[in-house]
Amino acid sequence: MRILDGLDLASFVKERQLHQVRGLRQAHNIIPKLAIIRTSEDSRIAAYVRLKKAYGDDISVEVEEHFVPQTEALDLIKRLNADDSVTGMIVQLPLADPAHTSELLNAVAPEKDVDGLGENAILDPATPLAILWLLAGYNVEVKGKNIVVIGQGRLVGAPLTKMLRASGCTVTTVTRETDDLVAAVRSGDIIISAAGSPGLLTSAMIQPGAVVVDAGVATDKGKLVGDIAPDVRDRHDLIITPEKGGVGPLTVTALFDNVIRAATAKTKS
Repeated sequence: MRILDGLDLASFVKERQLHQVRGLRQAHNIIPKLAIIRTSEDSRIAAYVRLKKAYGDDISVEVEEHFVPQTEALDLIKRLNADDSVTGMIVQLPLADPAHTSELLNAVAPEKDVDGLGENAILDPATPLAILWLLAGYNVEVKGKNIVVIGQGRLVGAPLTKMLRASGCTVTTVTRETDDLVAAVRSGDIIISAAGSPGLLTSAMIQPGAVVVDAGVATDKGKLVGDIAPDVRDRHDLIITPEKGGVGPLTVTALFDNVIRAATAKTKS
């Protein structure tokens, strides 16, 4: 078994980001700033925000959290769009009321949309970007391979599929409801699961020697888990993300890379 260690790659990229931010500050007097809008009181959401604040501190990017009632979020986004000190902005998902997700995501100015989730986004979404980094970082060739993406959610599956196809890759998309899911997934040389369904991806669904990336996030008995069933990790022929430290750490890194890209764009305006 070969492990796709996202933590190891993230530490490498993080060092590069620190030097980039120092350069922006010293050469251009630009201080990258990320604004996070949060409407949910969920403790897990609060933990994600704390993680981003800590990462920002490590690379000298300012991170501001705006915890507001959802009824005030749209006006806040408009104010932050007009605030020149704010480099990037994210609407922390899920919202307290998910019905307004599209409205709020699309309200973020494209040049500040560092999550890349708005309709007119300029930057790539962080999690799909992290997955591509992970594969490239471990020299996993994607061209000429059959890539199966499980799940077509707006955060991971749908944008990842779009990015892969734009690069000329062959992508098969499936969901939990796909007829004969086992056969469809087993055709994959590279399997990327982003269904958010604990234990969905079993050993019987994976061909020998496949590459397996678990990008699913769900809660099982109060614990955050991915999509991979325990029997998959008994295999020794796979290239696979670890139970912890795979896509997650690189997602935060990719988000801050977008913040730095947005800040760098200001030097050219």
